[in-house]
Amino acid sequence: MTIQAHIASLEKKHGALEEELQAVLASPSSDDREIADLKRRKLKIKDQMERLREATRH
Repeated sequence: MTIQAHIASLEKKHGALEEELQAVLASPSSDDREIADLKRRKLKIKDQMERLREATRH
């Protein structure tokens, strides 16, 4: 898998997590731990994407 393909895959996962997070936030019975977990997972993926982008710039 090329770096660009890997970044695209991570972007897709990040978007799916964002959709899931929005659905949880819209729910009246949203769980704070679930929200925190989703945000943590999104941030981890975002960090991975940034590291890969930095690696391709050099």
